[in-house]
Amino acid sequence: MKRHFVILLLVLGASAAAGQEAGEVFQKYEARVSSAVDRGFEYLLGVEQPDGSFPESHGRSTGISSLVGMSFLAKGHVPGQGRYGEAINRRIDYALAHTTKEGLVDCGDHGNGPMYAHNISTLFLSEVSGMVDPGRQAKLDVALAKAIQVILRAQAVPKSKDHKGGWRYQPNSNDSDLSCSGWALMALRSARLNGAPVPPQAIIDAVEYTLGRLERKVGHFGYMDQYQHKDSLTGAGLMCLELCGRHATPENLLVGDWILANHQSLPRCEFEFYGNYYNAQGMFQLGGKYWEAYAEWMYPHYLEEQAEDGAWMGERFGRVYGTAMMILAFTVPARQLPIYQRDERADEGP
Repeated sequence: MKRHFVILLLVLGASAAAGQEAGEVFQKYEARVSSAVDRGFEYLLGVEQPDGSFPESHGRSTGISSLVGMSFLAKGHVPGQGRYGEAINRRIDYALAHTTKEGLVDCGDHGNGPMYAHNISTLFLSEVSGMVDPGRQAKLDVALAKAIQVILRAQAVPKSKDHKGGWRYQPNSNDSDLSCSGWALMALRSARLNGAPVPPQAIIDAVEYTLGRLERKVGHFGYMDQYQHKDSLTGAGLMCLELCGRHATPENLLVGDWILANHQSLPRCEFEFYGNYYNAQGMFQLGGKYWEAYAEWMYPHYLEEQAEDGAWMGERFGRVYGTAMMILAFTVPARQLPIYQRDERADEGP
């Protein structure tokens, strides 16, 4: 109960601050965004399958299911309460039901490997921890502790200097990429902020890996070097650094400037919705002109992309994925997910 109360205070405090920090652009679009998000929720409820999975590409994945769960949380809905309370509980139960005894949160529908879905699912379970009923909390505590250890062991696999500190698709991969690593780092950061015994060095090593993907003269990040998929991954690097105690550093401001100059090419990218989600998160953390300019482009552009049934089409990964990712991007000013609060202990280190 104490943990639940603390998290509710965090969420309520964030809600009060959000109205001041969201800016004039969000206020201009707020009514349309709220309506669009609610239509997205109704779409997600409508396509959920009896077994808790979703249709289309990777619809059985715990990663897709957990993104849906986080999208509900992102607008302030909580487990077991209100219109979407049971929908969130089903997402928790789906992740718990597909957790192996070793702690891997995975159902086999993961494409290249299980760590992507595992990292997203671990982040979701950490974010919802403390908000659920005692029975679910007891199960969640066991699963989450094991899930965190899976991430830590995968990071500790011997790797070359260029890959040290990061993650890739398999628990035993000896290389890394920024896409998979971003979710793993956020899962560890969330868990540590929630009181889990995550070694500070794990966060430090992950931040150093992230910085290794930064092209420092121009200000973009890449997938396995400084250039691959830069349009869709630069926001990922920015958000990871911002949320790990490196707020508004000269490097981050350079990255923000690069996104301002290049974001309109995002709709032509292979991973457009992923890139928009991370851009929105990172630019909101920077605030000021960075968020205002990006929001002024994002909201009108993607509001027009919503289908009549409330869905967004998210690249090759389908409409469930696209809808969840768009809701997560649209709701960033609400600051309801604890991981997206700026850590007030930033000066104490990662």
